[in-house]
Amino acid sequence: MSAARRRPLSFSAFVMNTASHITHGLWRDPAGGQIDFNSLDLWVDLAKQLEAGGFDVIFFADVVGVYGGYRGGWAHHAELGLQIPSNDPLVILSALASHTEHLGLAFTAGPIQEPPFNFARRVATLDHASNGRIAWNIVTSVLENAWRNFGHDSRLAHDSRYQLAEEYVDVLYKLWEGSWEDDALRADRASGIYADPSKIHKINHVSDNYRVEGPFLVSPSPQRTPLLFQAGSSPAGRNFAARNAEAQFIVSPDPDNARKLIDDTRGLVAGHGRNPDDLRFFQGLSFVIGSSEAEARAKEAELEEKIDVDGMIAHFGGSLGVDLGEYEPDTPIDVIHTEGGQSGLAWLRESAGGRTPTLEDVVRLRAKNTRVVGTPEQIADALWRWRDAGVDGINVVNSTIPGSYTEFIEYVLPVLRERGLARKRYEPGTLRAKLFGSDRLSARHPAARYRGAFRPAAALS
Repeated sequence: MSAARRRPLSFSAFVMNTASHITHGLWRDPAGGQIDFNSLDLWVDLAKQLEAGGFDVIFFADVVGVYGGYRGGWAHHAELGLQIPSNDPLVILSALASHTEHLGLAFTAGPIQEPPFNFARRVATLDHASNGRIAWNIVTSVLENAWRNFGHDSRLAHDSRYQLAEEYVDVLYKLWEGSWEDDALRADRASGIYADPSKIHKINHVSDNYRVEGPFLVSPSPQRTPLLFQAGSSPAGRNFAARNAEAQFIVSPDPDNARKLIDDTRGLVAGHGRNPDDLRFFQGLSFVIGSSEAEARAKEAELEEKIDVDGMIAHFGGSLGVDLGEYEPDTPIDVIHTEGGQSGLAWLRESAGGRTPTLEDVVRLRAKNTRVVGTPEQIADALWRWRDAGVDGINVVNSTIPGSYTEFIEYVLPVLRERGLARKRYEPGTLRAKLFGSDRLSARHPAARYRGAFRPAAALS
Protein backbone atom coordinates (compact mmCIF):
# COMPACT_ATOMS: atom_id res chain seq x y z
CA MET A 1 0.00 0.00 0.00
CA SER A 2 1.36 3.40 -0.99
CA ALA A 3 2.00 6.18 1.50
CA ALA A 4 -1.03 8.00 0.11
CA ARG A 5 -3.24 5.02 0.90
CA ARG A 6 -1.99 4.98 4.51
CA ARG A 7 -3.46 8.39 5.28
CA PRO A 8 -6.48 8.51 7.60
CA LEU A 9 -9.90 7.94 6.09
CA SER A 10 -12.30 10.83 5.58
CA PHE A 11 -15.89 10.56 6.80
CA SER A 12 -19.04 11.91 5.21
CA ALA A 13 -22.53 11.78 6.74
CA PHE A 14 -24.93 10.72 3.99
CA VAL A 15 -28.32 12.38 4.58
CA MET A 16 -31.30 13.75 2.72
CA ASN A 17 -33.82 16.43 3.62
CA THR A 18 -36.66 13.88 3.64
CA ALA A 19 -38.22 11.30 5.96
CA SER A 20 -37.18 8.10 4.15
CA HIS A 21 -33.86 8.23 2.32
CA ILE A 22 -32.02 4.88 2.04
CA THR A 23 -33.08 2.56 4.88
CA HIS A 24 -36.81 2.76 4.37
CA GLY A 25 -39.37 2.61 7.15
CA LEU A 26 -37.09 3.74 9.98
CA TRP A 27 -38.82 7.13 10.35
CA ARG A 28 -41.53 5.12 12.14
CA ASP A 29 -39.06 4.06 14.83
CA PRO A 30 -39.24 6.24 17.99
CA ALA A 31 -35.53 7.01 17.44
CA GLY A 32 -36.13 8.09 13.84
CA GLY A 33 -35.73 11.83 14.22
CA GLN A 34 -35.79 12.21 10.43
CA ILE A 35 -39.59 12.31 10.71
CA ASP A 36 -38.99 15.98 11.62
CA PHE A 37 -36.85 16.71 8.57
CA ASN A 38 -38.69 20.01 7.96
CA SER A 39 -37.20 21.34 11.20
CA LEU A 40 -34.06 23.39 10.67
CA ASP A 41 -33.06 22.61 14.26
CA LEU A 42 -32.69 18.92 13.34
CA TRP A 43 -30.03 19.74 10.73
CA VAL A 44 -28.27 22.44 12.72
CA ASP A 45 -27.99 20.13 15.73
CA LEU A 46 -26.75 17.28 13.54
CA ALA A 47 -24.15 19.48 11.81
CA LYS A 48 -22.83 20.66 15.17
CA GLN A 49 -22.63 17.07 16.41
CA LEU A 50 -20.82 15.91 13.28
CA GLU A 51 -18.29 18.72 13.55
CA ALA A 52 -17.69 18.07 17.25
CA GLY A 53 -17.21 14.40 16.37
CA GLY A 54 -14.71 15.09 13.59
CA PHE A 55 -16.69 14.27 10.43
CA ASP A 56 -15.31 15.87 7.27
CA VAL A 57 -18.55 16.46 5.37
CA ILE A 58 -22.32 16.42 5.72
CA PHE A 59 -23.52 15.32 2.30
CA PHE A 60 -27.11 15.90 1.19
CA ALA A 61 -28.54 13.66 -1.49
CA ASP A 62 -31.46 15.06 -3.49
CA VAL A 63 -34.04 14.34 -6.19
CA VAL A 64 -36.18 16.76 -8.21
CA GLY A 65 -38.94 14.34 -9.16
CA VAL A 66 -40.79 11.30 -7.88
CA TYR A 67 -39.36 7.84 -8.50
CA GLY A 68 -40.80 5.62 -11.20
CA GLY A 69 -44.03 3.77 -10.51
CA TYR A 70 -44.42 0.83 -8.18
CA ARG A 71 -47.46 -1.40 -8.61
CA GLY A 72 -48.86 0.93 -11.19
CA GLY A 73 -48.12 4.38 -9.79
CA TRP A 74 -46.27 6.55 -7.31
CA ALA A 75 -48.86 6.54 -4.49
CA HIS A 76 -46.76 3.98 -2.60
CA HIS A 77 -43.83 6.41 -2.50
CA ALA A 78 -45.90 9.13 -0.85
CA GLU A 79 -47.38 6.68 1.66
CA LEU A 80 -43.90 5.50 2.67
CA GLY A 81 -42.34 8.95 2.46
CA LEU A 82 -39.85 7.57 -0.08
CA GLN A 83 -38.06 10.83 -0.84
CA ILE A 84 -41.38 12.67 -1.08
CA PRO A 85 -41.84 15.15 0.46
CA SER A 86 -38.29 16.47 0.24
CA ASN A 87 -36.75 19.93 0.42
CA ASP A 88 -33.99 21.88 -1.33
CA PRO A 89 -30.67 21.12 0.40
CA LEU A 90 -28.95 24.24 -0.93
CA VAL A 91 -31.22 26.37 1.25
CA ILE A 92 -30.34 24.33 4.33
CA LEU A 93 -26.60 24.67 3.74
CA SER A 94 -26.63 28.43 4.19
CA ALA A 95 -27.92 27.93 7.75
CA LEU A 96 -25.44 25.15 8.50
CA ALA A 97 -22.58 27.34 7.31
CA SER A 98 -23.37 29.87 10.02
CA HIS A 99 -23.36 27.24 12.79
CA THR A 100 -20.16 25.39 11.86
CA GLU A 101 -16.53 26.26 11.21
CA HIS A 102 -14.85 23.18 9.70
CA LEU A 103 -17.53 20.78 8.46
CA GLY A 104 -17.71 20.44 4.68
CA LEU A 105 -21.16 21.14 3.21
CA ALA A 106 -22.05 19.05 0.18
CA PHE A 107 -25.22 19.12 -1.91
CA THR A 108 -26.57 17.33 -4.97
CA ALA A 109 -27.78 19.00 -8.17
CA GLY A 110 -27.85 18.40 -11.92
CA PRO A 111 -27.82 20.42 -15.16
CA ILE A 112 -31.59 20.29 -15.71
CA GLN A 113 -32.37 22.15 -12.50
CA GLU A 114 -31.01 25.61 -13.19
CA PRO A 115 -29.24 27.59 -15.94
CA PRO A 116 -25.48 27.54 -15.37
CA PHE A 117 -25.03 31.27 -14.73
CA ASN A 118 -27.45 31.45 -11.81
CA PHE A 119 -26.28 28.11 -10.43
CA ALA A 120 -22.67 29.31 -10.49
CA ARG A 121 -23.70 32.49 -8.68
CA ARG A 122 -25.59 30.70 -5.89
CA VAL A 123 -22.79 28.21 -5.29
CA ALA A 124 -20.06 30.84 -5.25
CA THR A 125 -22.14 32.88 -2.79
CA LEU A 126 -22.35 29.84 -0.50
CA ASP A 127 -18.63 29.25 -0.83
CA HIS A 128 -18.03 32.82 0.36
CA ALA A 129 -20.55 32.46 3.20
CA SER A 130 -18.96 29.20 4.41
CA ASN A 131 -15.34 30.37 4.01
CA GLY A 132 -14.74 27.75 1.33
CA ARG A 133 -16.51 24.63 2.59
CA ILE A 134 -18.93 23.93 -0.26
CA ALA A 135 -18.93 20.73 -2.32
CA TRP A 136 -21.16 19.87 -5.27
CA ASN A 137 -22.21 16.32 -6.11
CA ILE A 138 -22.77 16.39 -9.88
CA VAL A 139 -25.67 14.21 -11.01
CA THR A 140 -27.37 13.68 -14.35
CA SER A 141 -30.95 13.22 -13.05
CA VAL A 142 -32.08 9.66 -13.76
CA LEU A 143 -35.76 10.17 -12.90
CA GLU A 144 -38.13 10.56 -15.85
CA ASN A 145 -40.48 12.71 -13.78
CA ALA A 146 -37.62 15.09 -12.94
CA TRP A 147 -37.03 15.84 -16.61
CA ARG A 148 -40.73 16.53 -17.19
CA ASN A 149 -40.74 18.81 -14.14
CA PHE A 150 -38.22 21.01 -15.94
CA GLY A 151 -40.01 21.20 -19.28
CA HIS A 152 -38.57 18.21 -21.15
CA ASP A 153 -40.72 15.66 -22.95
CA SER A 154 -38.61 12.77 -21.69
CA ARG A 155 -35.30 11.89 -20.08
CA LEU A 156 -32.19 11.92 -22.25
CA ALA A 157 -30.47 8.61 -22.90
CA HIS A 158 -27.86 7.63 -20.32
CA ASP A 159 -24.69 8.63 -22.15
CA SER A 160 -26.33 11.76 -23.57
CA ARG A 161 -26.99 12.96 -20.03
CA TYR A 162 -23.26 12.85 -19.32
CA GLN A 163 -22.56 14.75 -22.54
CA LEU A 164 -24.93 17.46 -21.32
CA ALA A 165 -23.19 17.47 -17.94
CA GLU A 166 -19.82 17.98 -19.65
CA GLU A 167 -21.20 20.99 -21.49
CA TYR A 168 -22.75 22.36 -18.29
CA VAL A 169 -19.60 22.12 -16.19
CA ASP A 170 -17.58 23.71 -18.98
CA VAL A 171 -19.67 26.87 -18.64
CA LEU A 172 -19.26 26.79 -14.86
CA TYR A 173 -15.50 26.39 -15.07
CA LYS A 174 -15.29 29.46 -17.30
CA LEU A 175 -17.31 31.51 -14.81
CA TRP A 176 -15.65 30.26 -11.63
CA GLU A 177 -12.06 30.04 -12.86
CA GLY A 178 -11.73 32.40 -15.81
CA SER A 179 -13.99 35.43 -15.53
CA TRP A 180 -12.13 37.11 -12.66
CA GLU A 181 -8.38 37.32 -12.33
CA ASP A 182 -6.93 36.69 -8.89
CA ASP A 183 -6.18 40.35 -8.17
CA ALA A 184 -9.26 41.89 -9.77
CA LEU A 185 -10.92 42.64 -6.44
CA ARG A 186 -9.26 45.71 -4.90
CA ALA A 187 -11.69 47.04 -2.25
CA ASP A 188 -9.35 50.03 -2.00
CA ARG A 189 -10.85 52.88 0.02
CA ALA A 190 -8.00 55.24 -0.76
CA SER A 191 -8.34 55.03 -4.54
CA GLY A 192 -12.06 54.45 -4.54
CA ILE A 193 -11.64 51.40 -6.77
CA TYR A 194 -13.57 48.36 -5.62
CA ALA A 195 -12.76 46.07 -8.54
CA ASP A 196 -10.45 46.49 -11.53
CA PRO A 197 -12.61 46.12 -14.67
CA SER A 198 -9.57 45.35 -16.81
CA LYS A 199 -9.22 42.10 -14.87
CA ILE A 200 -12.87 41.03 -15.06
CA HIS A 201 -13.84 39.32 -18.32
CA LYS A 202 -16.85 38.19 -20.28
CA ILE A 203 -16.67 34.51 -21.20
CA ASN A 204 -18.92 34.63 -24.33
CA HIS A 205 -19.72 30.93 -24.13
CA VAL A 206 -21.72 29.50 -27.02
CA SER A 207 -22.49 25.79 -27.31
CA ASP A 208 -25.35 23.51 -28.31
CA ASN A 209 -27.35 24.08 -25.14
CA TYR A 210 -25.97 27.22 -23.50
CA ARG A 211 -25.22 30.84 -24.40
CA VAL A 212 -23.63 32.76 -21.52
CA GLU A 213 -21.99 36.14 -22.04
CA GLY A 214 -20.75 37.05 -18.57
CA PRO A 215 -18.90 38.48 -16.79
CA PHE A 216 -19.49 36.51 -13.62
CA LEU A 217 -21.06 38.65 -10.90
CA VAL A 218 -19.37 37.00 -7.91
CA SER A 219 -15.76 37.77 -7.08
CA PRO A 220 -13.55 34.71 -6.56
CA SER A 221 -14.66 32.68 -3.54
CA PRO A 222 -12.14 30.88 -1.32
CA GLN A 223 -12.24 27.73 -3.47
CA ARG A 224 -13.48 29.42 -6.67
CA THR A 225 -14.82 26.07 -7.88
CA PRO A 226 -16.52 24.03 -5.15
CA LEU A 227 -15.06 20.64 -4.32
CA LEU A 228 -16.45 18.34 -7.02
CA PHE A 229 -18.10 15.03 -6.10
CA GLN A 230 -19.72 12.52 -8.42
CA ALA A 231 -21.57 9.22 -8.06
CA GLY A 232 -22.04 6.68 -10.83
CA SER A 233 -20.20 3.53 -11.85
CA SER A 234 -21.33 3.12 -15.46
CA PRO A 235 -18.59 3.53 -18.10
CA ALA A 236 -19.88 7.01 -18.97
CA GLY A 237 -20.16 7.97 -15.30
CA ARG A 238 -16.69 6.76 -14.44
CA ASN A 239 -15.18 8.56 -17.41
CA PHE A 240 -16.95 11.76 -16.36
CA ALA A 241 -15.59 11.36 -12.84
CA ALA A 242 -12.10 10.63 -14.13
CA ARG A 243 -12.08 13.90 -16.03
CA ASN A 244 -13.95 16.19 -13.62
CA ALA A 245 -14.45 14.87 -10.10
CA GLU A 246 -12.22 15.15 -7.08
CA ALA A 247 -14.15 12.56 -5.09
CA GLN A 248 -16.42 9.75 -6.21
CA PHE A 249 -19.06 7.97 -4.13
CA ILE A 250 -19.06 4.21 -4.71
CA VAL A 251 -21.13 1.34 -3.31
CA SER A 252 -18.98 -1.70 -4.01
CA PRO A 253 -20.18 -4.89 -2.30
CA ASP A 254 -16.78 -5.76 -0.82
CA PRO A 255 -13.16 -4.54 -0.75
CA ASP A 256 -12.05 -6.79 -3.61
CA ASN A 257 -14.62 -5.35 -6.00
CA ALA A 258 -13.83 -1.86 -4.73
CA ARG A 259 -10.14 -2.39 -5.50
CA LYS A 260 -10.93 -3.39 -9.09
CA LEU A 261 -13.23 -0.42 -9.62
CA ILE A 262 -10.82 2.06 -8.05
CA ASP A 263 -7.74 0.77 -9.88
CA ASP A 264 -9.57 0.89 -13.21
CA THR A 265 -10.96 4.37 -12.59
CA ARG A 266 -7.57 5.70 -11.48
CA GLY A 267 -6.27 4.50 -14.83
CA LEU A 268 -8.94 6.60 -16.52
CA VAL A 269 -7.91 9.58 -14.39
CA ALA A 270 -4.34 9.25 -15.62
CA GLY A 271 -5.65 8.99 -19.17
CA HIS A 272 -7.12 12.47 -18.78
CA GLY A 273 -3.72 13.90 -17.82
CA ARG A 274 -4.39 13.98 -14.10
CA ASN A 275 -2.60 12.37 -11.19
CA PRO A 276 -4.44 9.15 -10.18
CA ASP A 277 -4.60 10.51 -6.63
CA ASP A 278 -6.50 13.59 -7.87
CA LEU A 279 -9.65 11.49 -7.46
CA ARG A 280 -10.61 10.15 -4.02
CA PHE A 281 -13.13 7.37 -3.41
CA PHE A 282 -15.82 7.34 -0.71
CA GLN A 283 -17.44 3.95 -0.06
CA GLY A 284 -21.03 3.94 1.19
CA LEU A 285 -21.42 1.84 4.36
CA SER A 286 -23.88 1.56 7.22
CA PHE A 287 -23.00 0.31 10.70
CA VAL A 288 -24.61 -1.69 13.49
CA ILE A 289 -22.49 -1.31 16.62
CA GLY A 290 -22.50 -3.42 19.75
CA SER A 291 -20.35 -3.91 22.85
CA SER A 292 -20.07 -7.55 21.73
CA GLU A 293 -20.62 -9.27 18.40
CA ALA A 294 -23.69 -11.00 19.84
CA GLU A 295 -25.21 -7.67 20.84
CA ALA A 296 -24.47 -6.23 17.41
CA ARG A 297 -26.12 -9.20 15.68
CA ALA A 298 -29.18 -8.87 17.91
CA LYS A 299 -29.42 -5.18 17.02
CA GLU A 300 -29.13 -6.09 13.34
CA ALA A 301 -32.02 -8.53 13.67
CA GLU A 302 -34.13 -5.79 15.25
CA LEU A 303 -33.20 -3.45 12.41
CA GLU A 304 -34.23 -6.03 9.80
CA GLU A 305 -37.65 -6.23 11.37
CA LYS A 306 -38.10 -2.47 11.02
CA ILE A 307 -37.00 -2.12 7.39
CA ASP A 308 -39.82 -1.67 4.87
CA VAL A 309 -39.07 -4.35 2.25
CA ASP A 310 -41.48 -2.93 -0.32
CA GLY A 311 -39.77 0.40 0.08
CA MET A 312 -36.36 -1.07 -0.68
CA ILE A 313 -37.66 -2.73 -3.86
CA ALA A 314 -39.66 0.33 -4.90
CA HIS A 315 -36.64 2.62 -4.44
CA PHE A 316 -34.37 0.40 -6.52
CA GLY A 317 -36.89 -0.06 -9.32
CA GLY A 318 -37.86 3.60 -9.24
CA SER A 319 -34.26 4.67 -9.77
CA LEU A 320 -34.19 2.46 -12.87
CA GLY A 321 -37.57 3.66 -14.14
CA VAL A 322 -38.93 0.12 -13.92
CA ASP A 323 -42.02 -0.99 -11.97
CA LEU A 324 -40.57 -3.94 -10.08
CA GLY A 325 -43.96 -4.48 -8.44
CA GLU A 326 -44.92 -6.28 -11.67
CA TYR A 327 -42.25 -8.99 -11.28
CA GLU A 328 -42.06 -12.13 -9.17
CA PRO A 329 -39.30 -12.22 -6.54
CA ASP A 330 -37.27 -14.85 -8.44
CA THR A 331 -37.14 -12.77 -11.66
CA PRO A 332 -33.53 -12.37 -12.94
CA ILE A 333 -32.57 -8.72 -13.20
CA ASP A 334 -31.22 -9.31 -16.72
CA VAL A 335 -34.80 -8.92 -17.97
CA ILE A 336 -34.59 -5.27 -16.90
CA HIS A 337 -33.60 -2.91 -19.72
CA THR A 338 -33.42 0.73 -18.79
CA GLU A 339 -31.94 4.11 -19.60
CA GLY A 340 -32.11 4.93 -15.89
CA GLY A 341 -29.31 4.69 -13.36
CA GLN A 342 -27.14 1.74 -14.33
CA SER A 343 -24.81 1.78 -11.32
CA GLY A 344 -27.36 -0.13 -9.24
CA LEU A 345 -27.58 -2.96 -11.74
CA ALA A 346 -23.81 -3.22 -11.94
CA TRP A 347 -23.61 -3.26 -8.14
CA LEU A 348 -26.11 -6.13 -7.92
CA ARG A 349 -24.22 -8.21 -10.46
CA GLU A 350 -20.99 -7.72 -8.51
CA SER A 351 -22.73 -8.53 -5.24
CA ALA A 352 -24.16 -11.81 -6.50
CA GLY A 353 -20.70 -13.32 -6.97
CA GLY A 354 -20.93 -14.10 -10.66
CA ARG A 355 -24.48 -15.49 -10.83
CA THR A 356 -27.40 -13.53 -12.24
CA PRO A 357 -29.12 -11.86 -9.27
CA THR A 358 -32.88 -11.86 -8.83
CA LEU A 359 -35.34 -9.28 -7.59
CA GLU A 360 -35.27 -10.98 -4.20
CA ASP A 361 -31.56 -10.17 -4.06
CA VAL A 362 -32.41 -6.47 -4.16
CA VAL A 363 -33.57 -6.60 -0.56
CA ARG A 364 -31.00 -9.07 0.74
CA LEU A 365 -27.96 -7.58 -0.94
CA ARG A 366 -28.72 -3.88 -0.84
CA ALA A 367 -29.60 -4.04 2.84
CA LYS A 368 -26.72 -6.22 4.02
CA ASN A 369 -23.72 -6.17 1.70
CA THR A 370 -22.66 -2.66 2.62
CA ARG A 371 -23.57 -3.00 6.30
CA VAL A 372 -20.76 -3.53 8.82
CA VAL A 373 -21.89 -5.27 12.01
CA GLY A 374 -19.80 -5.78 15.12
CA THR A 375 -17.87 -4.19 17.94
CA PRO A 376 -15.94 -0.96 17.37
CA GLU A 377 -12.76 -3.04 17.09
CA GLN A 378 -14.32 -5.34 14.48
CA ILE A 379 -15.58 -2.34 12.54
CA ALA A 380 -12.07 -0.86 12.63
CA ASP A 381 -10.71 -4.15 11.24
CA ALA A 382 -13.23 -3.96 8.39
CA LEU A 383 -12.43 -0.33 7.59
CA TRP A 384 -8.73 -1.16 7.52
CA ARG A 385 -9.51 -3.66 4.74
CA TRP A 386 -11.52 -1.07 2.81
CA ARG A 387 -8.64 1.40 3.08
CA ASP A 388 -6.20 -1.27 1.90
CA ALA A 389 -8.42 -1.68 -1.16
CA GLY A 390 -7.83 1.97 -2.06
CA VAL A 391 -10.85 3.59 -0.43
CA ASP A 392 -10.11 7.12 0.82
CA GLY A 393 -13.29 7.84 2.74
CA ILE A 394 -16.51 6.38 4.10
CA ASN A 395 -19.94 7.75 3.27
CA VAL A 396 -21.80 6.80 6.45
CA VAL A 397 -25.40 5.79 5.73
CA ASN A 398 -27.88 6.21 8.58
CA SER A 399 -30.85 4.22 9.80
CA THR A 400 -31.91 6.95 12.22
CA ILE A 401 -30.97 10.59 12.69
CA PRO A 402 -29.12 11.48 14.82
CA GLY A 403 -28.73 8.02 16.44
CA SER A 404 -26.65 6.35 13.73
CA TYR A 405 -24.11 9.19 13.86
CA THR A 406 -24.19 9.55 17.65
CA GLU A 407 -23.17 5.90 18.07
CA PHE A 408 -20.51 6.06 15.36
CA ILE A 409 -18.95 9.17 16.89
CA GLU A 410 -19.07 7.89 20.46
CA TYR A 411 -17.95 4.29 19.98
CA VAL A 412 -16.20 3.84 16.63
CA LEU A 413 -14.25 7.01 15.88
CA PRO A 414 -12.09 6.80 19.07
CA VAL A 415 -10.94 3.32 18.02
CA LEU A 416 -10.30 4.48 14.47
CA ARG A 417 -8.15 7.35 15.74
CA GLU A 418 -6.10 4.98 17.88
CA ARG A 419 -5.35 2.91 14.76
CA GLY A 420 -4.60 5.86 12.49
CA LEU A 421 -7.76 5.32 10.45
CA ALA A 422 -9.28 8.69 11.37
CA ARG A 423 -7.52 12.01 11.85
CA LYS A 424 -7.34 13.53 15.30
CA ARG A 425 -8.06 17.16 14.42
CA TYR A 426 -9.18 19.38 11.57
CA GLU A 427 -6.64 20.92 9.25
CA PRO A 428 -7.09 24.67 8.73
CA GLY A 429 -8.53 26.23 5.62
CA THR A 430 -11.09 25.35 2.98
CA LEU A 431 -12.64 21.94 2.44
CA ARG A 432 -10.33 21.32 -0.51
CA ALA A 433 -7.32 22.35 1.57
CA LYS A 434 -8.37 19.89 4.27
CA LEU A 435 -8.63 17.02 1.78
CA PHE A 436 -6.03 17.94 -0.85
CA GLY A 437 -3.77 20.57 0.73
CA SER A 438 -4.76 23.39 -1.62
CA ASP A 439 -7.64 25.87 -1.83
CA ARG A 440 -7.75 25.75 -5.62
CA LEU A 441 -8.33 23.02 -8.15
CA SER A 442 -5.16 21.32 -9.34
CA ALA A 443 -3.53 22.74 -12.44
CA ARG A 444 -4.12 19.28 -13.96
CA HIS A 445 -7.90 19.70 -13.77
CA PRO A 446 -9.66 20.67 -17.04
CA ALA A 447 -11.07 23.80 -15.41
CA ALA A 448 -7.55 25.16 -14.95
CA ARG A 449 -7.21 25.88 -18.67
CA TYR A 450 -9.60 28.81 -18.28
CA ARG A 451 -7.37 30.67 -15.82
CA GLY A 452 -6.28 33.73 -17.74
CA ALA A 453 -7.98 32.50 -20.92
CA PHE A 454 -10.29 35.51 -21.27
CA ARG A 455 -7.77 38.32 -20.98
CA PRO A 456 -7.69 40.60 -24.02
CA ALA A 457 -5.26 39.44 -26.68
CA ALA A 458 -2.96 42.42 -26.06
CA ALA A 459 -2.58 41.45 -22.43
CA LEU A 460 -1.53 37.94 -23.44
CA SER A 461 1.21 39.03 -25.84
